[in-house]
Amino acid sequence: MARPKCCRRVTGEPDCRVFKPVGASCAALEEMVLSIDEFEAIRLADLEGLYQEQAAERMNVSRQTFGRIIESARRKVAQVLAGGLALRIEGGAIEMPGQSMFRCNQCQHTWRLPYGAGGPEECPECQTRSVYRVSDQEDSCRRGGKDAGRRCRRPGA
Repeated sequence: MARPKCCRRVTGEPDCRVFKPVGASCAALEEMVLSIDEFEAIRLADLEGLYQEQAAERMNVSRQTFGRIIESARRKVAQVLAGGLALRIEGGAIEMPGQSMFRCNQCQHTWRLPYGAGGPEECPECQTRSVYRVSDQEDSCRRGGKDAGRRCRRPGA
């Protein structure tokens, strides 16, 4: 069995989640999924121009792990461009510092808000007022060593 991925620190989620060729319907296109940590790696290395060692430090991973993440991300982007595929950005075991996680009692939808923004009045999905803040224990990435118990978001959360 493969070792579970540890949380990767990201500064935020992308504003746009899906990219596709002009004139093609999403239903007719094959999709490639780029994880949020792969998106962050491309942002740090290619947009900000950081060296792998600097980018790895920002994401709280080793330089070797960052190298694997960026290699995978670039390969996926190249496949999307060369093959005319749709690109969807989602998933990954990530940590976003400075955010609280909330869950709806009614529909179980989870979402994050920046610290200091106050609690939500209602669920953005079903508009019920039955929402609560997820505790650090529910929203934790368990791993040994110096980073034990860090908060992260698992895929599908």
